[in-house]
Amino acid sequence: MNKLYIGNLSPAVTADDLRQLFGDRKLPLSGPVLLKAGYAFVDYPDQNWAIRAIETLSVKGVLEGRMMELDHTAKKRLRSRKLQIRNIPPHLQWEVLDGLLAQYGTVENVEQVNTDTEAAVVNVTYATRDEARGAIEKLSGHQFENYSFRISYIPDEDGHAPQRFRRGAYSSRERGHSPGGSGPSKQLDFPLRILVPTQFVGAIIGKEGLTIKNLTKQTQSKVDIHRKENAGASEKPVTIHASPEGSSEACRMILEIMQKEADETKSAEEVPLKILAHNSLVGRLIGKEGRNLKKIEQDTGTKITISPLQDLTIYNPERTITVKGTIEACSSAEVEIMRKLREAYENDMVTVNQQGNLIPGLNLSALGIFSTGLSMLPSAAGPRGAAAAASYHPFASHSAYLSGLYGAPQIGVFPHQHPVPEQEVVYLFIPTQAVGAIIGKKGHHIKQLARFAGASIKIAPAEGPDVGERMVIITGPPEAQFKAQGRIFGKLKEENFFNPKEEVKLKAHIRVPSSAAGRVIGKGGKTVNELQNLTSAEVIVPRDQTPDENEEVIVKIIGHFFASQTAQRKIREIVQQVKQQEQKHPQGAGPSPPPSQPQPPPPRTK
Repeated sequence: MNKLYIGNLSPAVTADDLRQLFGDRKLPLSGPVLLKAGYAFVDYPDQNWAIRAIETLSVKGVLEGRMMELDHTAKKRLRSRKLQIRNIPPHLQWEVLDGLLAQYGTVENVEQVNTDTEAAVVNVTYATRDEARGAIEKLSGHQFENYSFRISYIPDEDGHAPQRFRRGAYSSRERGHSPGGSGPSKQLDFPLRILVPTQFVGAIIGKEGLTIKNLTKQTQSKVDIHRKENAGASEKPVTIHASPEGSSEACRMILEIMQKEADETKSAEEVPLKILAHNSLVGRLIGKEGRNLKKIEQDTGTKITISPLQDLTIYNPERTITVKGTIEACSSAEVEIMRKLREAYENDMVTVNQQGNLIPGLNLSALGIFSTGLSMLPSAAGPRGAAAAASYHPFASHSAYLSGLYGAPQIGVFPHQHPVPEQEVVYLFIPTQAVGAIIGKKGHHIKQLARFAGASIKIAPAEGPDVGERMVIITGPPEAQFKAQGRIFGKLKEENFFNPKEEVKLKAHIRVPSSAAGRVIGKGGKTVNELQNLTSAEVIVPRDQTPDENEEVIVKIIGHFFASQTAQRKIREIVQQVKQQEQKHPQGAGPSPPPSQPQPPPPRTK
């Protein structure tokens, strides 16, 4: 049954009045009318009838001179993470709706409801009730074109996430943490990665594998010792898949095995614990001014050091966290270190799930923006066994976003682009103090970044001694822009130029023909406002600009990486549409061809 609440009733209204009204509207009830002072409850046999009643009577439900209020029952709404959004434009693209919903929290499922109404109806499940409450407060009455969203809570009685159906296609899609669209969400698989001296590998495995079998059985873990990687190396990576408690217990047992072997062979007095962590997570482990790391040292009585950034390459994105102390102390430190790393990883996954649908066809694994994806690794051998990377997928059990980890084949971010895409120029502004990190020692990092992205990347000279930001000029096709800008955003995050909990937001300038500027703004600013609502980026088209010698003006975009990328792509689409119209209906001379060389940097504006 679907129970509905009817409010704002006149004291003169009777149960028979309500039955007659519903009957006249061809909305027959399936049970008795429970009438109270000023409100009532009615039952419907299924959700479709309930939606039809709400849609019909919310607009035309006048009784005794009062407009009735219809909603799902208040009791259920108090405990619900699920919302129903009605009156959605039927032509609204899923990517737009996804981006809008993701602004208010983690969306676990979106399910379209088949109705007889022209407008679309969807049921949305958020991760928490607070997120659902925030969404209903912000989205109720949200105007999109001539449609105004109507939102209400719906029952959330079971823990199962229904499959999602796209309007018109009706095909299921995996989403968020619910593979296949059913069952409760699973805990993220975040393995513990450690380095062990090669001389102790035999002791860890044991005769006929008995030691490692006993270890995995006791801790309910899966332990992979990558013996064949990087032949001749003094240390081998070990990956432990288990619950946090299981991983910690397995780590402790391995430390005990190694220490016992060291004592018997007298090969070492103390065997340190070495944990491997993706570089994008390490900054948040360290904390501001090293506070997190210092606290772990003080609480556990250990000495912790982290390998320098200079050791990183596109083949090896992991840093080594070395912990020295007793086995008990190292085990305690491991628990705290992994807790911080796991928290950072989960935050990255939330960001991926929220932002990943904003640009259709993205391969997020192509970038090192998040811990969930590394750069595209070539097949050549590199440190820690990059040549054997194809057989090693530490995060491969988690969602399709991670499919490109450690040696994925190169997949285009924009899979349907033309063979020779048009060159684009973007002027990205970074903090002055970050210039050294982007350039790298002897220009190594910026050269490597340019090769990886397939773009030209140059840093403009400083305009004065005390400027707070510098301009990076990036020239290349759309996919190159995505890669280059993404790695720059990621680098600033890794190097702690922004607070660990703060999103990296940068300013970008792009040039557009002056003839297209009006289209970007739209009538009364409608287009630019919709663009900002869609992308979460700030988009500014200064009205008092004088076009340059190429009849172009600057559009400013400020936002996090995905917001900025979406805004750039949408603006380029508008420009392309204007160019096509000009080619079809030329005025005087035909439109001039796009410049083949980068134009001079735009004037510096606040």
